[in-house]
Amino acid sequence: MITQPAISFQSKPAPRWRRLLSEAIASPRELLRLLDIDPAAAGPELSADAGFRQRVPRGFAARMRKGDPHDPLLRQVLPLADEDADTPGFVSDPVHDLGAETVPGVLHKYHGRALIITTGACAIHCRYCFRRHFPYGDSNPSPGQWRRALEYLRDDTSITEVILSGGDPLSLPDARLAELARALADIPHLKRLRVHTRLPVVLPERVDEQLLDWLAGTRLKPVMVVHVNHANEIDDAARKALRMIHDRGVPLLNQSVLLKGVNDSADALCDLSEALFDAGALPYYLHMLDPVRGAAHFHVEDAVAEKLLDIVRARLPGYLVPRLVRELAGLPYKLPLE
Repeated sequence: MITQPAISFQSKPAPRWRRLLSEAIASPRELLRLLDIDPAAAGPELSADAGFRQRVPRGFAARMRKGDPHDPLLRQVLPLADEDADTPGFVSDPVHDLGAETVPGVLHKYHGRALIITTGACAIHCRYCFRRHFPYGDSNPSPGQWRRALEYLRDDTSITEVILSGGDPLSLPDARLAELARALADIPHLKRLRVHTRLPVVLPERVDEQLLDWLAGTRLKPVMVVHVNHANEIDDAARKALRMIHDRGVPLLNQSVLLKGVNDSADALCDLSEALFDAGALPYYLHMLDPVRGAAHFHVEDAVAEKLLDIVRARLPGYLVPRLVRELAGLPYKLPLE
């Protein structure tokens, strides 16, 4: 009797970036312990809000200065008791995203552009995030629900650009993103595909050939907008990842948020612009903080912001100076503060 050899069915191993993402630091006390910081020195106490937990990739944490409770990268991600304060004017939906939702997962605020909430997942939980209270469970279109989003985009011929946002779209697998990109490219009046993401910087391992192939291979003109707030975020690995995107012919822009205790100095803003340019990205927007509930301790006054930008303009060439803007619900554009 001849026995057949057993057939082994092995699933394809997950990409390295997904394993690294699963190992992100979720405990504030673990993060402080890794940085040799006494929790009492980091703030009066840590936030008790369990609805928006900490998430920090270990590679990003490694760029923080040990022993420094005021490190600008740490301050962006450490949940402090300041978040629990009820501050007038700071609300759950500061830019009225929900009022701009046309079908589940599609926000249509500006002429010619529409935004798809691809996922609620992020690689890092920024404490100032304007969507930290967004109801992703109701508004996040799963692949099976993309049909309605695509139908909306197909029916409105005034839309020429689609923005993939979230959460962070690059937290999704490449196969799913490539499928969405192909479906969007089949809509004749669409011209550009913009991706808003933080992953190339906070988790540089995310940038690989699979990502670059679908991003640079679509009929649509791709644009990537990354989110970096401080020059220390751009280490060698992040610089390499950004350069890989740039070298595939994808325009790279950066948008930052002006944050008290993080980048509210002319030196920090100039250093950021220089580091971005060295990595192949141009400064695009410097946003005033959206008044989201839980982020009031990051607020910088308008007069301070405008003075900082005056100093930056005096130090840097114009192409390295971001536009200082604020988003106001109902306006058909970002409001310049210059």
